[in-house]
Amino acid sequence: MTANILWFRELGLTDVESVGGKNASLGEMVQHLSKAGVSVPDGFATTAEAYRRFLAHEGLADRINALLDDLDVDDVRRLAEVGRQIRDAVESQPFPADLEDEIRTAYDELDAAAGAEGVSWAVRSSATAEDLPDASFAGQQETFLNITGIDNILHAIKLVFASLYNDRAIAYRVHSNFDHSGVALSAGVQRMVRSDIGASGVMFTIDTESGFPDAVFITSAYGLGEGVVQGAVNPDEYYVYKPALRAGRPAILKRGIGAKATKMVYTEDASVGRTTEFAPVEPADQVRFSLTDDEVTELAQHAVRIEEHYGRPMDIEWARDGIDGRIYVLQARPETVKSRSSSSTLRRFRMNERGPVVAEGRAIGQKVGSGAVRVLSDVASMHEFQPGEVLVADMTDPDWEPIMKRASAIVTNRGGRTCHAAIIARELGIPAVVGSGNATRVLEDGHEVTVSCAEGDTGFVYEGLLDFSVDETALDEMPEVPVKIMMNVGTPEQAFEFSRLPHHGIGLARLEFIINRQIGIHPRALLELDDQEPALRDEIRGLIGAYDSPREFFVKRLSEGVAMLAAAFAPEPVIVRMSDFKSNEYANLVGGERYEPHEENPMIGYRGASRYLSADFAECFAMEAEALKFVRDEMGLTNVKIMIPFVRTVAEAKGVIDLLAQHGLRRGENDLQVIMMCEVPSNAVNADAFLEHFDGFSIGSNDMTQLTLGLDRDSALVAGSFDERDPAVKKMLSMAIQACRAQGKYVGICGQGPSDHVDLAEWLLDEGIETMSLNPDTVVDTWLRLAKHAG
Repeated sequence: MTANILWFRELGLTDVESVGGKNASLGEMVQHLSKAGVSVPDGFATTAEAYRRFLAHEGLADRINALLDDLDVDDVRRLAEVGRQIRDAVESQPFPADLEDEIRTAYDELDAAAGAEGVSWAVRSSATAEDLPDASFAGQQETFLNITGIDNILHAIKLVFASLYNDRAIAYRVHSNFDHSGVALSAGVQRMVRSDIGASGVMFTIDTESGFPDAVFITSAYGLGEGVVQGAVNPDEYYVYKPALRAGRPAILKRGIGAKATKMVYTEDASVGRTTEFAPVEPADQVRFSLTDDEVTELAQHAVRIEEHYGRPMDIEWARDGIDGRIYVLQARPETVKSRSSSSTLRRFRMNERGPVVAEGRAIGQKVGSGAVRVLSDVASMHEFQPGEVLVADMTDPDWEPIMKRASAIVTNRGGRTCHAAIIARELGIPAVVGSGNATRVLEDGHEVTVSCAEGDTGFVYEGLLDFSVDETALDEMPEVPVKIMMNVGTPEQAFEFSRLPHHGIGLARLEFIINRQIGIHPRALLELDDQEPALRDEIRGLIGAYDSPREFFVKRLSEGVAMLAAAFAPEPVIVRMSDFKSNEYANLVGGERYEPHEENPMIGYRGASRYLSADFAECFAMEAEALKFVRDEMGLTNVKIMIPFVRTVAEAKGVIDLLAQHGLRRGENDLQVIMMCEVPSNAVNADAFLEHFDGFSIGSNDMTQLTLGLDRDSALVAGSFDERDPAVKKMLSMAIQACRAQGKYVGICGQGPSDHVDLAEWLLDEGIETMSLNPDTVVDTWLRLAKHAG
């Protein structure tokens, strides 16, 4: 006789047909991963046989089939009417007496085992046809939280069964050619984790945007996880590097603070469907991270264990209990979008023009879409939506999916990268900007906009229909080329995506780009925070509120940026240039005007090595060195090499090398290489002397051209004479290349020249340059051109 009730501890992946994908997966983890420290709350599941017995009782299945016969699901009103009739019939249908007795007995055993007052339960749906390779039923059925008492449990199970006949599920089965009777529901009854007074979220064992496989992506917010899944909460985000995690090293690549303005909590109402509500989060908690670094690490370890057990990328829901402090896994299912994308052709969207930004938020999909705006306040207005419009809404849920399939892009006020809108946008292959905060207020019906998710983590909604293009790269057809092609990358949020291009590493990672984008505050203003004017002090404290100190904020944020780049391109080298702000650029950082001199020509002023060696900048440089040392020595990302810019004299060269050593960054120790930017004519003229202190040169053709030709490259008056191909400039470049080759030291170029001029790239190849570091958008074309030239 087939069982009506099965305990999680009795279940495994072979039981999908009996209890559906979710409940089978819970049983699989209870059986095989609990010894590895993965905690799953106990529970039991009703089986598909129990569901079919329930439908067969008193002829309910026959009545349902009669209503579904010849139903036109595209007739929205008739679909809604039939769906409501079926759900009402299911909810009012009594259980067969023996089935109800079995559920009550199982509940009594589960309740007794909990051994605590005030325990409540989640009743989760698990469809036997969900998570199939060619169709996904996930998210179409209901889950009920904070259910207390057996009578409410029984009612919730009926509502789970009824949710198989919500309007979207009926229509989905028809459009996917699934027989209604071929799908059954299992209801899982599971102890609630008290994340209502703790935290919860979702994590993926793959980057959900680029498909980068070596990172765990975690979202977290206060309260019950449904708030994150629904998109009602903008959560914190974390990336964790798997190789460092496995090596027992610090592994957090990035921490991002989310708004977390609300949280889902329990109510006192025991009525099914009214047991949870949203409550405001205290302002002080909003600006703090909802997880400690230790908790982030523990979660990532669980994620890796689960992925290794299942042998594929996973999508995992988790919760931290606010009473016992433990972390629990609530669900685990295969990731179904990026892990299936195995095309050898890389498509990259690129904006060819930009207009005023009218809204921005979290970028989903790495694509661009455009069209007329349609602002919808609820799904009842879906008939107003026209194909190709840009859907703008506060948030979405599965009822919105028929509209979303017709949209050119989606923009929401609320939600993070794991919310419903983000998940569906990825599945549909359309761009989405989520968590904008104000899209429904600032965007108006009929206005034409362009939605760009192709510029990093931030998605932009631009005014007007703007020009964009799509570049395609056949990754399996790149020819051999007798030079290593590297990339200039300064934006960590694009690192995973850029790493998919053909490459031999990063030849120039500009530290000032990371400081500008991820810190934004002058380092001395941080170090001397208590000495700032009250208004500025309050502004800075607001920006760094999630960190224990101003110094920790700077060092952690900087190390995160470097670590993201290094992890994305590992094991290939990543050459990180120490900050090369000019004084006018440093002055533009928050609090910077107080500390920076006014210079008539900052290009040849207080910058590079001379700045590092000055007393005024000593502690600032020390923080940069601390961040790089942490990434290399603690995280183990020794593919990071250090580059020093604008070294005017051999004395400066020696001074900076000595200074790095004082901060624990010694050439040759832990495989550290220190490269010098060759960008001042003295560097080429006296190359042998400079090379005594460095492991090689990276030629900066921009400054070398400016200083060789004696012109200000920022001046429009002489811009026409700026050309890296000038014979005098090429002579300087040749001198530098030959000096490095003679000493057997590294020589590359990271300036703009070869990105702009393929003929210069060809000349450099003939001169014997070892690497060329190019802008990402020129890598493929230059690679192919050089292969042809060499052939």
